[in-house]
Amino acid sequence: MTVIPDTLRENVRLLGELLGDTLLETRGPELFRKVEEIRRLGKAVNTNENSDPQPLIDVLSSLEDDDVLPIVRAFSQFLNLANIADQQFFSSAEANQREAVEDTLEQLVDTLGKDSVADALRNLNIELVLTAHPTEVTRRTLIRKHERIAEDLADLKRNDLLRYERTELKSNLRRTVNEIWHTNEIRDERPTAVDEAKWGFAVIENSLWHAVPQFLRELDRTARSRLGQGLSVDASPFHFYSWMGGDRDGNPNVTHKVTQEVILLGRWMAADLYLKDIHDLAGDLSMSEASADLMAEVGETPTPYRAKLHGLRARLEHTLAWAERRVQGETLAAPDDVIVTRDDILAPLMTCYDSLLECGMSRIANGALLDCIRRVHCFGVNLVPLDIRQDSERHILAIDEVTRYLGLGDYKDWDEDQREAFLLEQLGSRRPLIPRHWEPGADTREVLDTARILAEEPAEVLSSYIISMAKQPSDVLAVALLLKESGLDWNVPIVPLFETLDDLDRSVSVMEKLWSLPWYREYCGGKQTVMIGYSDSAKDAGKLTATWAQYKAQERLVKLASDNDIHLMLFHGRGGTVGRGGGPVEKAMASQPPGSVRGAIRVTEQGEMIRYKFGMPRVAVRSLSIYVAATLRATLEPSAAPKAEWRDLMEAMSKASLERYRSVVRHDERFVPYFRSLTPEQELGMLALGSRPAKRKATGGVESLRAIPWVFAWMQVRLNMPSWLGARQALEHGLATNPELLQDMVENWTFFSSFLDLLEMVLGKADGSITAYYEQQLVPPELHELGEDLREDLKASEVLLNQIKKQQVLLESDPLLAQSILVRNPYTDPLNYLQAELLKRARKTGNLDSQLERALKVTMAGISAGMRNTG
Repeated sequence: MTVIPDTLRENVRLLGELLGDTLLETRGPELFRKVEEIRRLGKAVNTNENSDPQPLIDVLSSLEDDDVLPIVRAFSQFLNLANIADQQFFSSAEANQREAVEDTLEQLVDTLGKDSVADALRNLNIELVLTAHPTEVTRRTLIRKHERIAEDLADLKRNDLLRYERTELKSNLRRTVNEIWHTNEIRDERPTAVDEAKWGFAVIENSLWHAVPQFLRELDRTARSRLGQGLSVDASPFHFYSWMGGDRDGNPNVTHKVTQEVILLGRWMAADLYLKDIHDLAGDLSMSEASADLMAEVGETPTPYRAKLHGLRARLEHTLAWAERRVQGETLAAPDDVIVTRDDILAPLMTCYDSLLECGMSRIANGALLDCIRRVHCFGVNLVPLDIRQDSERHILAIDEVTRYLGLGDYKDWDEDQREAFLLEQLGSRRPLIPRHWEPGADTREVLDTARILAEEPAEVLSSYIISMAKQPSDVLAVALLLKESGLDWNVPIVPLFETLDDLDRSVSVMEKLWSLPWYREYCGGKQTVMIGYSDSAKDAGKLTATWAQYKAQERLVKLASDNDIHLMLFHGRGGTVGRGGGPVEKAMASQPPGSVRGAIRVTEQGEMIRYKFGMPRVAVRSLSIYVAATLRATLEPSAAPKAEWRDLMEAMSKASLERYRSVVRHDERFVPYFRSLTPEQELGMLALGSRPAKRKATGGVESLRAIPWVFAWMQVRLNMPSWLGARQALEHGLATNPELLQDMVENWTFFSSFLDLLEMVLGKADGSITAYYEQQLVPPELHELGEDLREDLKASEVLLNQIKKQQVLLESDPLLAQSILVRNPYTDPLNYLQAELLKRARKTGNLDSQLERALKVTMAGISAGMRNTG
């Protein structure tokens, strides 16, 4: 079996030793001995399949209360350090001897020729939407320290280090590990929506601001080498957007004032970053030779480039000062020269660029100046244009309040035809619908104020208006009317989000009706984005059924768009976990229906995945490379359409999976009490997580629980149920009815083989014996039968998957992941056993003392680190 690479193993060992030294220094040898004993017992359990966990449980049960918190912290922090070592290694040259893009271009050119590949690269449009994470458990303070450790680990691998430099780097590592130990890893206060937005801006400032031009420079070099032509000056295959401060779906903390503040913060931070670039450029562009055009603009001066940039610097300074005062709460008009569009920044930069080229200074032109130009194309005037997201029901109730006030009837009670007729009539009318001085209820006022804020802001700071739980054409028309009534003078793209199984099935009929309406066709201008929901569809129908429904919806939407001459972009609302559509980018892209990518794709990237993929410049460059390679492959060499017999079998398997999933989650009266007693779902409220509540509504049961804490809770107890429930019945059906056809699907249908790979990953991370321990400690005996039934499904799914993949054990084809799980389990398992004990105490007594309550919170963070994701 392949083992962990030496470099990675050395880094994990080094960080573990530093943490051990810190523990010895701060807590003494007795506690250190206990930690080592627990680690040894945890390792023994995971080394031998038949090992008894009871000795480990006995030691954990005998711990004194004062020892629980430092021991929990030690194991949790080791898991975080192991993750840092992982992240650093997989972004290193050792792990990436060949670049993803270089390999992809070489292979595509061999089969398709240079011109086709160059054309696809030229038209690439990858939109990444940064979203806050309601279960992000790591504090920003610690994230920064983790980044420092990764940087020092990378520096330690340099071959030119002098002895004192190596000693200093190790001293820095030791100091940072000490800082982490003495820092509270659990937030005491819940972050606000503005805090989350600031975190998103920080990722851009500290990582993506540097990574994007670095990546484009490397992509340009590769394109010149493989295609014979480089990138254009305005090349921008990536654009970044944000939901932070715009996503008000079920989050009462995101108000119109928050949205306005976040937009202003983005403009302020963008102006600040561009100012720094301009300051550096003014120092670089000291040459006196310039084109006639430039000299005509600046007059006789020995430093024409600096003179040209001086005007831009002044505009940026005015923009910065104005935005800062607005953020601080002052009401003042924007100065005439405030930056409003990216052309305001690009025009003077391009004048300098063209002049340098004309005067034979191409090397200078294509240095820092080109980097700045490419940043402007990528990040615009506020770093990340904002998406607005709101639930369709809020728009319905807002218009209902208007129609009732005007005596027109109850809009919410009208059928779809009545709603559409009314909305189209009002959209075509020149008269305002909403009385100017009318005072609606608070919820309606907030909807209208949000629309008003959008009308006041420059178009470039906004991206789309997304309607969650979209069900009918009127949901889209309602938003258009509300925006029209606000005075918005441009057509904001309106994006329906189809989330549940029924909504996915209905998506085609909704879009067909919309695209048949002359008013809407003119509004959308032949371009449409449709969002596919992964989280709620999986929670509604189970992973396999939801995945198949998403695939079919995309197929039909692509065909419908083609028939209607609509340029369609599919927006994938993926989360970090497999249960919410997550997984490796390469597999996700390769498994898309043929024709659904076509060089353009939009994907959400959530909190912890933003950190893992884009948190450090080197990691970000690698992630951007993977996205470009995967999108090019999906565009130029899409997977073949499934055979009719594959579709028929998949349909039957999906039906079997859905029946099992809903029989448990919806129809078994034992399920809700089992879920509530087994998992820490109710205790999640103790953690100061994101700004958004765990539920869409303050009241309601599991059905109102958001998909993210739903997955979080099951992952904490190591059952990972949302990612596999129903898979056993589907696979059994396939094997029983047509095993040869099933094998054909495994070998020749990327969509199905990718699903099995992701299923294998979540099964590999699950541990039924630990779930059984939670059950024994926390669940009433009358519910144990359900737990046994679920764990039997888990084990049977593993056996079936190994049989289908013709392997002896899970993850046989991914030994590195198998080893990674094996290394983490001795540290994760004790956290699970201690969490179960702490939950038992908390529920028995009604509360825990402050030290044990903090220990419980740390177990949640530590298990998340061990599983490499939360929700």
